[in-house]
Amino acid sequence: MIFVTVGTHEQGFERLIKKIDDLVRNGKIKEDVVMQIGFTQYKPKYCKWQKLFPYNEMKEMVQKARIVITHGGPASFIMALQEGKTPIVVPRMAKYNEHVNDHQVEFTNFVSNRYKNIIVIKDVKDLENAIVNFDNNKLANSSKINNNSIFISKFEDIVKELFEK
Repeated sequence: MIFVTVGTHEQGFERLIKKIDDLVRNGKIKEDVVMQIGFTQYKPKYCKWQKLFPYNEMKEMVQKARIVITHGGPASFIMALQEGKTPIVVPRMAKYNEHVNDHQVEFTNFVSNRYKNIIVIKDVKDLENAIVNFDNNKLANSSKINNNSIFISKFEDIVKELFEK
C-alpha cells in the first residue's frame, strides 16, 4: 500500500494528488493507494481518499505502507522517519499556489543534503520513477527513530542552522 499525505495546510496540493491518481489510472501504480488530501479541490477517482485522518489512523497507515509520500511539512515526513520509512517528499511550491513561499523546498533540501534520509521530488514528473524503483533506491540511512530526545536534538540543530543562514 502507498500512503500519501499533504498535511493540513489550507492551500490545496492538486499537483501531487492529481499526479498520483493519474499514475494509478495509467497502471503505473498497481497497489492500493490511500490519500489524505487536506484542502485539495481535486478529488481522486482511482485512489481511496479522505480529507483528513485522526492522528492515530495516520500513524497506522504510515506503519502499514510500503511507501509513504508526503508534502514537505516536517511533521508529515518526520512521522514516516519515526516509523523507519524512507519517505518520498514533494515540497509545496509558491509558484503553484501551494504555499505562501518556498520554505518547504529549502527545508527538505537541507534535510536531504544533511541526513540523506528522505527522497525529495520537486517535479512530479519524477514521481513515477521514484515509486517504480523505490525498493532499489531506498536510502540506507533511514532507520526507525526510537529515542525521541536524540531526534528532537537533531531537529533543533537543523532549525538553529537554518536561522544562522
